[in-house]
Amino acid sequence: MREKILVVDDDVTSLELLRLRLGKEGYEVFTARSGEEAVQLCRQNMPDLVLLDLMMPGMDGFETCRRLKSLKEELAVIMLSASSDDVDKVVGFKLGIDDYQTKPYNFTELVLRIKAVLRRTRNSHQAGEVNVLEYPGLVIDRGRRTVAVNSQPVELTPREFDLLWLLASHPNQVFSKQQLLDRLWDGAYFGDDNTVNVHIRRLREKIEENPSRPVYIKTVWGVGYKFELLQ
Repeated sequence: MREKILVVDDDVTSLELLRLRLGKEGYEVFTARSGEEAVQLCRQNMPDLVLLDLMMPGMDGFETCRRLKSLKEELAVIMLSASSDDVDKVVGFKLGIDDYQTKPYNFTELVLRIKAVLRRTRNSHQAGEVNVLEYPGLVIDRGRRTVAVNSQPVELTPREFDLLWLLASHPNQVFSKQQLLDRLWDGAYFGDDNTVNVHIRRLREKIEENPSRPVYIKTVWGVGYKFELLQ
């Protein structure tokens, strides 16, 4: 079954070009010229990935992303923008986008980014079906709720284990502090992300050889954290 991509852009020329070229790459492509149309098409077709223009009249890319994520939280999103402003990137990643591509872009590079995001998404879905994750020097067993670092057992609190599993089962995906609070604390600490910082620090002390220079759990400044898996 072909993977489905929804392209959202108010520029008709760009929209048609992406539809044709992504179609030749083997994807099933849907197009929308506004955020409102994108939400409707997402409900009808539920794509695997969305290419989302940031600067659109009416509902902009940020609001469109919020609406799409409310329909499917794990929906993969690559934001396209003529702006290279770091603030826009930070806002986008806080909303849960997977990548940010500045216009004008090289189509070959864009396709590689699309493939990388879809590959991570597939791996994350597969991780949700397994009970054991194995990375260099680190084994996490969800069934037994155990962790081993360099074959040595490590004791984690229930919350620390849940935090580690969430990050490790979504390698290279950036989670904002608020997203982690919502998923693991049910929003009980709304507006207070210090509890996330504390748990990350304790987790690093237990699984990282050098907590001040972590290999696994990386800080994405201004956004949140990710479990880094080099590709």
